[in-house]
Amino acid sequence: MDYVFDACALIALLNEEDGADVVSDLLMKAEAGTDRLFISSIQVLEVYYDRIYIMGLEYANTFLESLSSSPVVVLPEISSDIIREAGRFKTSYSMSLADAVAAATAKSLSAVLVTKDREIKAAEEAGEFSVLWLK
Repeated sequence: MDYVFDACALIALLNEEDGADVVSDLLMKAEAGTDRLFISSIQVLEVYYDRIYIMGLEYANTFLESLSSSPVVVLPEISSDIIREAGRFKTSYSMSLADAVAAATAKSLSAVLVTKDREIKAAEEAGEFSVLWLK
């Protein structure tokens, strides 16, 4: 199965918050080749600046380096289809821009979005994409 991480998924793992075990399990499955994991560069930026605030620049840079050797595929570009879909999600469901990009990325890949951001709930309920909710 394919999954797209919202920033909060990696932040939950890094901060050992609720849902960290789910993210850890997905990472192990991806390393074993049973699942594929993706994250948009926008969500990587969110995690990066979160790490700067919480742990400092050196730790944030270490996070970036470790991500490149993880089974998570970083999608460096946002396609015009994702831009259109994210714009529609942002205006239709009043979600943050970053969450709209994560949702649009999941939809474009026919993947499950891994998140705990409740502002995405309305789009999920409308059948736009599937969500694996972290507690």
